[in-house]
Amino acid sequence: MGLDRVGYRTLIRWERGRERSGLIGCADDRWLRPGGRRPSIGPEIREAIFAVHAELQGRSRVGMASRTRLIHQYVRETYGPDLHVPSYNTLRQVWHEWFGPSGSRPRNMGAADLPVRSGHVLVDRPGQVVALDTTVLPVMVREGVFGEPVRAHLTLALDVFTHSLCAFRLTLVSDTAVDAARLLRDVMLPLPMRPEWGPEMEWPYPGLPSALVAEFAGHPVAGLPFFSPETVTTDHGSVYRNHHLVEVERRLGCNILPARALRPPDKHAVERAFGAIRTLLFEHLPGYTGVDAADRGAAPEDEEVLTLEEMEHLVATWIVGIWQRRQLGEYAPAWDVGGSHSPNTLFAASFEQTGLGLRLPQPDLYYELLPSHPISVLRERGVKIKGLWYYGDALEPYLNERSTRGGRFKGRWCVHREPRDRRTVFFQDPLTHDWHELRWTGLPPVGMVPAFGDRRVSELLAAAPHGCRTAAPAAGDPRRPGPGQQLEDGHHPLRTHQPRPGRDPGPGRRRGPGRCPGPVSPVTPMPERVEEAVSGLDAERRHRREEAVTRRPTKPARLGASYRTGNLFLLPEDDTDHPQPDPPDEGA
Repeated sequence: MGLDRVGYRTLIRWERGRERSGLIGCADDRWLRPGGRRPSIGPEIREAIFAVHAELQGRSRVGMASRTRLIHQYVRETYGPDLHVPSYNTLRQVWHEWFGPSGSRPRNMGAADLPVRSGHVLVDRPGQVVALDTTVLPVMVREGVFGEPVRAHLTLALDVFTHSLCAFRLTLVSDTAVDAARLLRDVMLPLPMRPEWGPEMEWPYPGLPSALVAEFAGHPVAGLPFFSPETVTTDHGSVYRNHHLVEVERRLGCNILPARALRPPDKHAVERAFGAIRTLLFEHLPGYTGVDAADRGAAPEDEEVLTLEEMEHLVATWIVGIWQRRQLGEYAPAWDVGGSHSPNTLFAASFEQTGLGLRLPQPDLYYELLPSHPISVLRERGVKIKGLWYYGDALEPYLNERSTRGGRFKGRWCVHREPRDRRTVFFQDPLTHDWHELRWTGLPPVGMVPAFGDRRVSELLAAAPHGCRTAAPAAGDPRRPGPGQQLEDGHHPLRTHQPRPGRDPGPGRRRGPGRCPGPVSPVTPMPERVEEAVSGLDAERRHRREEAVTRRPTKPARLGASYRTGNLFLLPEDDTDHPQPDPPDEGA
């Protein structure tokens, strides 16, 4: 009966079904015959239902009441008013059984031309649907600068047909649209072999020799599928709805199929993959933090936590060596339900069905997937990208000219930037189509300044004086510093000598418009400045009161004195003007 191949989760599901419905609860609904047909749904009504469904495919979403009226209209126009049409409830149940709940938005349903059956997308080849998702890594890692244990984020790209983890990325901070774009590029590239990997990790798929793939890629290739994704399924996170990522997906020729809101089955495969990786790998590593804060130990950061590079190497080794060879169990394909399959065997079987297109992206795709900035005119000073000026020899033939490109950025030059390395930007020559680096104006020679990202640039521009917000002089300016030099006033474009609270250079040293301040005296610390401001305000108020009043004001009366003097219900005071009678004599 094949019970020796039943998975752990299947046994749990059978036991729950037996407790709920008895022995019949262990039956698999997929193997049961369909229910009896409805007598009220004849061939004419069936034709009307499918005709209305086909008509509504390209229209906006309507309710079931409007669908019922359209069915009645079709029946009257085609077969006359004598044909009986079932009730609203019957038509609603039949529509739900035949076409599913229809919970997706019409805009998303038309995003990809995929076969659908009973409301579910049918996937029959690798790369047809790739699911992307991000979660917090449940293991503490050590960052490479200070060695402190921190939390990282894990982003996965899973092929829905073979359940292969085609690519992944670990980021210390939350992932961005650039990280997701690079993840899609990693799906299209073969994974190179690492020095620590043995021959068992090489390309294992029969039908396509590893020597041919290595010759085509230019290096030994590991046993991980690579292909061009046709459809990308994501959730509604801000990273995946970013305009840059949408443009990248269109550039790669991918269809966009967002998951429906509150519909976990739309990308349940990648959600289950996160749980499987957690139970099979992460729970056995030091620094494991559990699913949530309630499951966390006393001090997981005090354990021997792996570094981010070691964690990345461990995950890559585990995916190629363990996950790709792991038996899928309930995820067996429809054409071999009782067989034993893994992601590697499914990918190898797809060679005989659909083949594999050995198409690798060009190296220039790296620059095209970076965020672009349209520039109207290339000035002699260069181009300004998010507060920094860049210049290079590649701009000289096109200075003070407008671009000849059309489309969305018609007449503009597009310059691409790397968000995590702002030292250079990239410009493509419109004639030769070669990419050129534009270095930051005033940057020392290569290797003297480490890489810095957008966050560091924002902090520098926020701390810089108002006249020096560009953080660098113009090209050709005599005040432009040479390699390793400073400006004439002793300032360097990478250094901020003046703290943010002390931006006022003091009397006698006010800067003019567009000029950087010179060396100033040390600024008073913030707590003392606050105390001086409060005391000065109190002294000013006291001085104004002394000028307004010539003499010292009298002390005001006590509270309620007016009631005591003018209230009619108070008893009068004892009259002291009339003498009191003498008391009688005790001896009388």
